[in-house]
Amino acid sequence: MSGKDKRFPLSLSSVVEKSQKSTHMGGGSSIRIATPQTATQNAVQNTVARTAESAELQARSAIRNQPVPPGSSRPTPLVSDAVRLAMVARVAKQGVRDGKVLAAMEAVPRHLFVQSGLASQAYIDASLPIGHHQTISQPYIVARMIEVMRNNANGGKLDKVLEIGTGCGYQAAVLSLVANEVYSIERIKPLHELAKTNLRPLRIANIRLQYGDGMLGLPKAAPFDGIILAAAGLEVPQTLLDQMSIGGRLVAPVGGRHQVLQLIERTGKFEWTNTTLEDCHFVPLRPGVV
Repeated sequence: MSGKDKRFPLSLSSVVEKSQKSTHMGGGSSIRIATPQTATQNAVQNTVARTAESAELQARSAIRNQPVPPGSSRPTPLVSDAVRLAMVARVAKQGVRDGKVLAAMEAVPRHLFVQSGLASQAYIDASLPIGHHQTISQPYIVARMIEVMRNNANGGKLDKVLEIGTGCGYQAAVLSLVANEVYSIERIKPLHELAKTNLRPLRIANIRLQYGDGMLGLPKAAPFDGIILAAAGLEVPQTLLDQMSIGGRLVAPVGGRHQVLQLIERTGKFEWTNTTLEDCHFVPLRPGVV
């Protein structure tokens, strides 16, 4: 990244100014989310109206102004602000309405978290390989899970969040813009190191990376207002449920060959509610470390 005082293409203050509180989700298995009329949403809606050809032309014209990704001697094609904004537009069109989440997605340079050979594909709505049989999740599902986690009874406030499966560090970077503290656990040592390498240039002060077994959670830092899993188990470990705060939300893919996204809310000391949201596809959740 160029410039010593910048962590993202958008400053944190501008992200905060563009965001606003999201509305609460309805009960049952279906979710109704009202569209906030924010400056961010207006910008996204205007972008949706542009044709793909127009967006690509704008992207190409802005390439020369992009920061050089680590390990590259020149700007990577199709990683401009225009392409990132077009990605956010697609995410909004798919149903994500939380202005603060959309602003965070626009702010984080996803191309810096993928292999240099895949940088030109960084802003398509697809998961991409990051090595060790793991992937960086598609932009929509990242935004969707964070939006669901934020739609809590506390007006979207997240003091402390736990992420299971750091991967390349991208989702942790997005979470850092919507939560006060982010703890992220990775069980694969080379990926833990990769995430540290990717995040270091962005100088994000509120992320704590941990190498360990994500299925055990992080009891020493619990309770958490939000927990998000980037891998699918046949069920959510009880250990993680116990580390939720009362009123906290956990969002996780659950299942084997057929996976669904689930929302679990803690309503009491020994009480949780479970809501199935939609189909999804993630790498399997595994115990231990490697």
